[in-house]
Amino acid sequence: MKLKYLLATSVVGLTAAASAPAYAQSTGSVDFDDENVIIVSGARSTDVAGIDIPDSPKAKVQVDSELIRRQTPGQTINDTLNLVPGVSFTNNDPFGSLGGSFTIRGFSSDRISQTFDGIPLNDSGNYALYTNQMLDPEIIEYATVTLGSTDVDSPTASAAGGTINIRSKNPDEEFGVMTSITYGNIIARGNPGDRMMYRGFAKLETGNITSGGLRAYVTASRTENDSVFSNYGGVDKQQYNAKIFQPIGVNGDFISLAGHYNINRNNFNGSPARFSGADGYAIVDPEDRFYELSDGTPCTLAPATPGVQDEYNSCGTPFERRYNPSNTANIRLNSRFTLSDNLTLTVDPSFQYVKANGGGTSIGFEGFSPDGFTGGIFRTDPRNPQRSTRSTQYYYFGGTDLNGDGDTLDYVTIGSPSNTQTNRYGVIANLIYDIAEGQRIRLAYTFDRARHRQTGTSGSLLTNGEPVSVFPIDDPLLDSSGIAPQKRNRKSFATLHQASAEYRGEFGDLVAQVGVRAPFFTRDLNQYCVTTDASGNVNCINGDANITAYLAANPNAVAPTSVKYDYNKLLPNVGLTYNFTPEASVFASYAKNLSVPGTDDLYGSLYVGVAPAPETSDAFDLGVRYQTRTVQAQLSGWFSRYQDRLKSAYDPILDRTITRNLGQVDKYGVDGSIAWQPIRALSLYVWGSYVASDIKDDVQTGATSFAPTAGKREAGIPEYTIGARVQGNLGPVEIGVQVKRTGDRFLNDINTITLPGYTVADLDVRLPLGTFSEDLEKAYFQVNVTNLLDEVYVGSASTGLTTSGAFVNIGPPRAITASLIWGF
Repeated sequence: MKLKYLLATSVVGLTAAASAPAYAQSTGSVDFDDENVIIVSGARSTDVAGIDIPDSPKAKVQVDSELIRRQTPGQTINDTLNLVPGVSFTNNDPFGSLGGSFTIRGFSSDRISQTFDGIPLNDSGNYALYTNQMLDPEIIEYATVTLGSTDVDSPTASAAGGTINIRSKNPDEEFGVMTSITYGNIIARGNPGDRMMYRGFAKLETGNITSGGLRAYVTASRTENDSVFSNYGGVDKQQYNAKIFQPIGVNGDFISLAGHYNINRNNFNGSPARFSGADGYAIVDPEDRFYELSDGTPCTLAPATPGVQDEYNSCGTPFERRYNPSNTANIRLNSRFTLSDNLTLTVDPSFQYVKANGGGTSIGFEGFSPDGFTGGIFRTDPRNPQRSTRSTQYYYFGGTDLNGDGDTLDYVTIGSPSNTQTNRYGVIANLIYDIAEGQRIRLAYTFDRARHRQTGTSGSLLTNGEPVSVFPIDDPLLDSSGIAPQKRNRKSFATLHQASAEYRGEFGDLVAQVGVRAPFFTRDLNQYCVTTDASGNVNCINGDANITAYLAANPNAVAPTSVKYDYNKLLPNVGLTYNFTPEASVFASYAKNLSVPGTDDLYGSLYVGVAPAPETSDAFDLGVRYQTRTVQAQLSGWFSRYQDRLKSAYDPILDRTITRNLGQVDKYGVDGSIAWQPIRALSLYVWGSYVASDIKDDVQTGATSFAPTAGKREAGIPEYTIGARVQGNLGPVEIGVQVKRTGDRFLNDINTITLPGYTVADLDVRLPLGTFSEDLEKAYFQVNVTNLLDEVYVGSASTGLTTSGAFVNIGPPRAITASLIWGF
């Protein structure tokens, strides 16, 4: 078995005998769409510079396994997708373990559907994506980006900007073992000291277990690295995967069952930068990126003295000391069955589990609240007014000794993360009928239901400010009545039933695809706390009598309640491709899209009693392609018009997503790429995009007040991106260099603060060890340097409507990794 096979550089697809590439999301979409897409590959010699441009009405870009392997081992796949036109990803660390943010054609991740073997990865509540929880890159067969559209069976409530589908590799037919060991460190300007990274990965392939082709693999990985910027914290990440594959017959039918489990224990990535004005860029010198925590870590909690009202202190309270733990798991089944010569059935059921929180601390008072109510209540602390802007106060009915000093008089620093647990079930089924050669239709049904439980119980801290448990929900602090006070308490069910149909026909040089999907979205909300304002702030008060008394004293507050919202829309899409010659073609498409408000927005609407309107859009694409044996090129233009444009941003201080409605917005742009392979040992690839955004009206902010947004550009969208990658073989050494320039972005929608553009270059060098010995044929040594020029820049930012100062993340500094990959 050759090394390139061990590393899965040959695309097997989803079936045992598939001959056409597979680029869609569900098994049904894979089977229905047999057209090629752009292939960005470091290994496919049949393509020009590793790029194959398709005749398709949708602009799709696929990054295959070999190019993925050339990036930093363990790196999130979303960072690798920076090689795709229209994609802009900003990482929070060099190694892919702390997450990040990204846009496709200027759409943020909550408007992008990301799937894993067809199952949705977007959060069921706010549609957020957590890029540090993605599949280990060693078992990603490919990742496909669809720019600006979705498949008709996509299980999504909000994708208006495109889709990303990750496909895990199928098990090999031969027995094999693969291991990867990586050491890394930050080697940036500013003398950061040692900030090391270690990673190990192992994969066992069973090969064919039976004569019928039953085969499987299991994998495990472990990553540890220090905090990027501060003198505290880091990452401890484990991931386990398994997949079993059984081909059926000779028609390409199969059943595949896979499981995935990911454990993340990381602190929030510290960043010293804030913007407070047009020229408010806080980072001037490279050394300003590295700093020590404000609480003097290592530190000690305030001492407890019996009989005295003890105060809290700041130990354990900085943003960087918050843990962001997550346990995520899924079980997924993909299957294909030939029912007759012309009829095929595909069924993809799945289950997902998530347990995660956002860390944070609060003030716990051992006695009654000043106004006699109990629970978690947001209010100003008279001794420290600033504290109330980032903390909820917890009150413990009847007195609870939180610090063990024998009295119930004290104010104590406690852990108070916002915990979320999700159980999610789904299935996508497709019935595909071949009417005649080149003519086929499919009917699809999609079901997706997520139970989303969100709580805010508190937990104890150790004397050094560390949490006793990163999941205090497992053992929460109780008051004298045995009740756990908390800052939030709600449960929601997000349910999707979707029927869809699609036709694909070939008429000589013309290929037409016509489809329609009819989603029926339901959001069932159960708010167990009192809603105090239109922003969704709550007071969680224990006991019916106390709730009644609180409502009597605060008549504008909304009592705990349950409500159900329904969103339905008929969404057509049409696509055409026409081939003028074997080398030149033109393509066009139209799609109607719908984005349903997230649960944070809907919970906030309980105060005003009116649900926010869903976002709708009309999206148009038009492009041309040209292909020869040495040059391939594509240029596409697009336009989207939005009604009730919903723009969301995560607030790390409040630990929730803030959404504003920008009304009508027009967005348009151009994507392009060109590839050239002058000789076999050298490939060149250049890509770029331009995005324009036009908010049509001023946004109302009060009864008579408006934000001056008319004619302005949406915040957080790079005006342009342009990049290039060169890869060549110099004897036994393989070298790749990629560089990307990202243009300016606005921090707010009134365009008063600009985030400067930046340029990032990466280097990868690989030495196949088989050059020196046949015994090492399946081994190679690889060095990666990220941010080669050590650019200091703003990566992700929490944008807003009119904000004049916001928390931002500095982009990762220069880092190096060295890896030894070995297999047999």
